[in-house]
Order: sequence, then C-alpha cells, then structure tokens
Amino acid sequence: MTYTTMHHDTCLVLDFGSQYTQLIARRIREKKVFSVVHPYHLSFEKILEIRPRAIILSGSPANVYQKNSPIPDPRIFSLGVPILGICYGLQVVTHLLGGKVKKVKFREYGHADLMVDHKCDLFAGLPKKLVSWMSHGDQVVKLPKHFKRLAHTSSSPVASFYDSKRKIYGVQFHPEVVQTPLGHQIIGNFLFRAAKFKGNWTPASFIEETVRHLKLQIGKEKVILGLSGGVDSAVAAILLHKAIGKQLTCIFVDNGVLRLNERKKVEKVFRGHYHINLKVVDASKLFLKRLQRVTDPERKRKMIGRTFIEVFEKETKKLGKVPFLAQGTLYPDRIESVSVFGGPTSMIKSHHNVGGLPKKMRLKLVEPLADLFKDEVRAVGRTLKIPEEMIARQPFPGPGLAVRIVGAVTKERLDLLRAADDIIVEEIKKANLYYSLWQSFGVLLPIKSVGVMGDERTYESVLAVRAVQSQDGMTADWARLPEKVLARISNRIINEVSGINRVCYDISSKPPATIEWE
Repeated sequence: MTYTTMHHDTCLVLDFGSQYTQLIARRIREKKVFSVVHPYHLSFEKILEIRPRAIILSGSPANVYQKNSPIPDPRIFSLGVPILGICYGLQVVTHLLGGKVKKVKFREYGHADLMVDHKCDLFAGLPKKLVSWMSHGDQVVKLPKHFKRLAHTSSSPVASFYDSKRKIYGVQFHPEVVQTPLGHQIIGNFLFRAAKFKGNWTPASFIEETVRHLKLQIGKEKVILGLSGGVDSAVAAILLHKAIGKQLTCIFVDNGVLRLNERKKVEKVFRGHYHINLKVVDASKLFLKRLQRVTDPERKRKMIGRTFIEVFEKETKKLGKVPFLAQGTLYPDRIESVSVFGGPTSMIKSHHNVGGLPKKMRLKLVEPLADLFKDEVRAVGRTLKIPEEMIARQPFPGPGLAVRIVGAVTKERLDLLRAADDIIVEEIKKANLYYSLWQSFGVLLPIKSVGVMGDERTYESVLAVRAVQSQDGMTADWARLPEKVLARISNRIINEVSGINRVCYDISSKPPATIEWE
C-alpha cells in the first residue's frame, strides 16, 4: 500500500508521455496541493480508489487521430470532478467529447501571445494578453458541444476552452513551464477556483499523516532500516522513530570507504541527539579485503553492494523476527514513465540504499518518503528539526570513496583521499559555496608525478578536484570556483597531506563526462 490512498484531497495527473509531466506534479505541490502521477491507461477502478478532487491530462508527442493513440478511460468525464487538459490533453478532451482536431500546416512552437476572450475561472485576475509557451502541430477545428472558447493566439483560434457546467477546461499551451510566466497562476486558478482545493498539504501535515499511517501499518512489529547518513535515510529514520520509537533498529555499516569522521557524525546525531536504536557494524576490513586488486568500476560497485547485503542480513538475523524493512525511496523512483511510441515503460530504479534486499529477505517494505520529491524531503527534514548540515548535504555515492579512487583501493590511498577531501569540503564551506554546489569532492588518480619539497625531489600522487553545479544530477556544469578558493585548496592539500604533490581541477561538464570519475 502506498501513501497515496491516505490523501483525500488529491489532484491526479494522467501522463501521456510528456517531458513535462513531473513538472506539472511539482507545480501543483508548490500550491500546497497533493498530486500523484499515473500513466494515462490507469484503470477506472484505480481512479475511483484514488478519489481525486481534480484531474489534469498531460501533454504528449502523439496525435489523437493516429492509430493506437494514448487515450484514457472516457468514464473520467462522468466523475463530476474538474478536469484540465494541457496541450495534447486539450485534444483528448476535444476528441472524446465530440469535437475535432486537425493537423496544421505550420507547427506553433515557442513563445506566443495569448489573447484572453473570457476571464472565467482559469484566467481570473490575469491580464487580457499574456505570454504562453506553445509546442504543438495540431489544433482544435471544432469545439465539443457546450464548450466555449476562452483564449486564442494569432495561429491557434482555440488556445483555451471550457464547459462551465461540467468544469472541464483545456489549454493548448504549457502553463507548467517557466516560459509561461503567469502559468502558475492559471494552475492555481484551476486548483482553487474550479476544484476548490484548500491548499493545506504542508510538511507538517505530511508528518502528522505519515506518523499516523506508520503506526497503523506497523502495529507492534519491529522494523529495520539501513542508515547511510544521507538525507533520505535520515528523514525516513526520524519519521519512523517518531511513529514507533524503540521498535525501529537502524543499522549503519562502516564499509571502510566512508569520508573522514562519517561514522562518528552519524552516531552523534542518531544515537546522541535522537536516541535512536542504532547498531554500528565495523565491516571495513571485510570490504577492503574484497576490494583488493579490484580496479574495474562496475566490479567495485557490485562487490560493495553484495558485501553490504551480506553484512546487513547477518545483523538482521541477530535481531530475531523482524517483518519490516524501511527504505528511503522517493517519488521519482516510483513514477512509471510513459513512452508513447513504445507502449508504457516502467522506469522504476533499483539503486536505493539497500538495493536487492526485499526479494532475498522476504521482508515487507515500509517507504515513508515514497510520495515525496527530494526538495520536499528536505522541507520535511527541516520541519523535523534535523541539523541543516545533514539536510542540505551534497549527494554521496553508495560505493563511497571506492569510486573516487581510480584504480586499486587500499587503506593508504583511502587515508590520502579522506584527508584531501576533508580540506576541499572545509574550504568550500568557508567560502560559503557548499550549499550552492551540487557536489564538490576530490578524486585520487592512479598516477604519480615528480615534485619538489624543500630541497628534495618527490614522486607522489595526483589529486583531481571536482565541483559541479546541477539541478538534479542529470546534467551538470563544472563550477567556476574563485581562483583564491582553488589556490587555498591546492596549497593546503599539498602542504598538509603527505603523499600528494599535485592538484588539478576538473573542467568537464556532464554530458559528455559523468559527475563521478567511476
């Protein structure tokens, strides 16, 4: 059971394969309204279960008149809830309710001036003329019965329409993108004027509802959670602790490839501050032994993943009967994306903290964050008063420093990287740059170079500094760090870390380079 069924004030977004579908869901949530995304072919029974207060139909690269075009269950129009069709969604409404859509000679793409003919709900409080973002090659040539035109552009006679009685609306443009500057107000008008949402879905209400739900779901049983020290597992742990207290055991595995003092920090926050039942397992020797002479990045990842599961399982057995495994899975990991040209594709990822555990261990999953986006997890964390340095932490890879040491992983090389990495983070924080960067870290290279220290020649390791800016990690640009900051980082590493005599700065973007080196 996911948490979606708890919310009675839900806006359902049906996905027809638009690249902006998640953005629609985000825009709704920014208005403090809970939203869920489902593929367009969601069964009518499931829609009834969700009990949406309103439905939004997304855009799509498809056309309504092509063979096998994506079409939802037409019974959605009999639910009596307000519906908004966006771009292709408007064409679906037209097509299913007896209007006509036709291919046009010239596609309308990019900025277009929208002329508002009727203010009604959708354009209430907005000017008569606004900038909209278009992306379509079809247009409505005949309105469905009882529909009225709301707006037009120079090349789209019907850029928006509505049926006032049934509260069904359509817009041919994309209100969810920033290129439609007043788009958020149009979405707000739909949610609050047409659908009468209250706008009371906040981090505090989420915590209250989730805690209540967790108590019901878990009862008196025990739960284990693999704690990594990252924001997702931290917020999941504290939510669970709030709900079930001592029934929760968190297991922190020291795999030997962590950053400096990582283990101490986790113990201090979770055991010291929150008094959470925390088991710390030092398995660093086992991990390092298995990583000996493994230089292939993929093999490193698999080796660490497998060893983690083994250690985790062993520790779980010591706890006796534990029916539940908690994970910090987020909403984007669960959204099923629709690929319109190849049928629906399920894009569920498998890289969570404890990937692969459920099948093997036959545990029931508890995923308290499964309905949240990353920034919402952070907002919940702040409401739970989790220390900011944990909430706003830069992402850290599951295989840890093993994938930041190019080539063989040894204790000596790990110690070098730990010391250098700590200096990088410290200097970036001192310069007030840490929270504006997506990631900033060091990479130890498998080469040595000649240097001079005092009057002696040295032959020591080379370290690369990597700092990138990104919104979501999918694409990234190298950060233009101030020269003074780079100079301090380089100077300190070469002077303070015995074994590194050269520091380079990585100026590659993603794509073509990845953020991590391995």
